[in-house]
Amino acid sequence: MRTDSSPGTLPAREHLPAADAGTPVLDVVIPVYNEEKDLQPCVRRLHEHLTRTFPYAFRITIADNASTDTTPQVSQRLEAEIAEVRAFRLEQKGRGRALRTVWSASDAPILAYMDVDLSTDLNALLPLVAPLISGHSDLAIGSRLARSSRVVRGPKREFISRSYNLILRGSLQARFSDAQCGFKAIRRDVAQVLLPMVEDTGWFFDTEMLVIAERAGLRIHEVPVDWVDDPDSTVHIVKTATEDLKGVWRVGKALATGSLPLDRIARPFGDDPRDREIKDVPKGLARQLVGFCVVGGLSTLFYLLLYSGFRTFSGSQIANALALLVSAVANTAANRRLTFGVRGSGGAVRHQAQGLVVFGIGLALTSGSLAALNAASSSPAHSTELAVLIAANLAATVLRFLLFRAWVFPERRESTVVASHTPAHAAQQSLHPPLPVRAGGNHFTYDDQFRAGEAADRTWGDATMQLQPVRPTDTDPRDAR
Repeated sequence: MRTDSSPGTLPAREHLPAADAGTPVLDVVIPVYNEEKDLQPCVRRLHEHLTRTFPYAFRITIADNASTDTTPQVSQRLEAEIAEVRAFRLEQKGRGRALRTVWSASDAPILAYMDVDLSTDLNALLPLVAPLISGHSDLAIGSRLARSSRVVRGPKREFISRSYNLILRGSLQARFSDAQCGFKAIRRDVAQVLLPMVEDTGWFFDTEMLVIAERAGLRIHEVPVDWVDDPDSTVHIVKTATEDLKGVWRVGKALATGSLPLDRIARPFGDDPRDREIKDVPKGLARQLVGFCVVGGLSTLFYLLLYSGFRTFSGSQIANALALLVSAVANTAANRRLTFGVRGSGGAVRHQAQGLVVFGIGLALTSGSLAALNAASSSPAHSTELAVLIAANLAATVLRFLLFRAWVFPERRESTVVASHTPAHAAQQSLHPPLPVRAGGNHFTYDDQFRAGEAADRTWGDATMQLQPVRPTDTDPRDAR
C-alpha cells in the first residue's frame, strides 16, 4: 500500500478501442544528425514494412536535430513523396531533446523511436507496441541481452554494453536488461507525465526515463531482438560513457534524497491488484510479514556483527547500545521503503523518531536480558551472551513489527484515493482516441504542425523549443553554406 503518495494521475491501463479515426495509432520517431546517406533507405524500408505488416494507421517522423549536411533536404523530399512521413527540424543537438520535443507534441496514442541505422530487425516492431496497445504495459524496450536475442557485434561493444547494464543494476537497482538499445516505445498518456521529469537531453535520456518509470511502479515490457552492429556508427564511446556515468550519479542522488516526485506517475487505486480489497485476505499483511522478516534477519546479522566489533573495545552494555542504535536506524529505513512501501522523503524524520522509540523498547529488552545474565554468572561466555541476545532480539522483533504496523506506518484509508478513480477513468477516455484502422490505400492526413494537445498546458523540459516543419527555404543559420 502506498502510504505516503498522492492519488495517481495516470489512468488505469485499458486496451485502446479500435475504430476509424484520422489520428495515427503509432508515431515512429527517427532522430537524426548528419544522416544524409542512410536516412532515405531507412525511411523507405520502414515505411514499406509498416504498410505491409502494421494493421493500424501510422506516422513516421524524422526529427532532425541541428544537422549541418543535406539531411534537412532529404527529410523534406521524403515528406513530399510519402504521405505518412513528417519532417521536423530542431536547432539544438541531442537525441533526448529531439525525442522529448517530438513525443511531447505528438497526438498518436503510441509513441516509438528507432535508430536510423535500423540495426534492430523490424519484425520486432509489432511485438514492441502490441503490449502498449492492449493496455498490458506502459513502456516497451528492445533487448539485445535477453536469452533469446540474436546479436552480431564486436567484443568491444559487447563488453561496454554489458558493463554499463551491470553498473545500472548495481547502482540504481535497475531490473530491465538493456537500457541503450535504440528501439523503444511508450504510451502517450505516460509520456505526458514522465517526460517532464527526465532532465537529460542526450544519450542518457533513455536510461533516466526507464529508471524513473521502473521506480514509480510502471510496467516495462522487454522484447528480444535480432540486432546487427553498424560498423559505421558515429557515436563517441568515451564521451557518451562519461556523460552516462554522470547521469547515473545524478539520478542515483535524486533517488537517494527522495527529490524525484515518483508519486506523480503512480497508477490510480485499483489498477494494482495488490491495492484491492479482497475478502478474507488481510490487506498487505502477508507481503509486509515477508518483507519484515527479510529485513529483520538482515538487521539481526548486522547487529551481531556490530556488537562483536564494538565488544572488542567496550563493555557489553555499551556495545549492545551502540549496535542497536546503528542497526535500528538502518532497520527503520529499510522497513519504511521495502516493507511498508513508503516513498519519498515526506515524514522520514518522524518515522525515524518513532523508530527510535521502538529502539528504546528493544534496548530495554536486550539490556534487561544481559543484566539478568550477568547477575546469574559473573563472567558468562561470549557464545552465551550471543544466545541470550538472539532470544531477546526475537521477542523485540515481534513487538517491533506490531508497533511499526499499528503506530509508525499505519495503513491510511484516504477517501481521496478511492474518489480519484472516477476522474482518472474519465481522463483515460480523453487521452485514448479511437484507433484508426488502415484500410486499403487510403491515407490519413493531419495538420503540418503537431497538435500539442495536453502538452500545451504543461511545462516541458525545453519550453522555448518550437517544432517547425522543414521547408525548401529553411537553412541552418550556423551553416556557412
